[in-house]
Amino acid sequence: MKVLNIKVKPNAPETKIISQVGDDLVIAVAAPAEDNKANVELVKFLRRKFGADVRIVRGAASKRKIISIG
Repeated sequence: MKVLNIKVKPNAPETKIISQVGDDLVIAVAAPAEDNKANVELVKFLRRKFGADVRIVRGAASKRKIISIG
């Protein structure tokens, strides 16, 4: 299992990895930060990207998240 630190930028035109700052990945998400929509879009994007199970370990209500992969 791999753990990633993610900083999410919601309401982007498309979902994509923007940059890496230190140990954090900065990811733009094409969904609003309301009703869990940005989290769902982030998890779907990372599942497609890594081809593995993805879940939010910490930070479901924050722009900074800890994600486990695998």
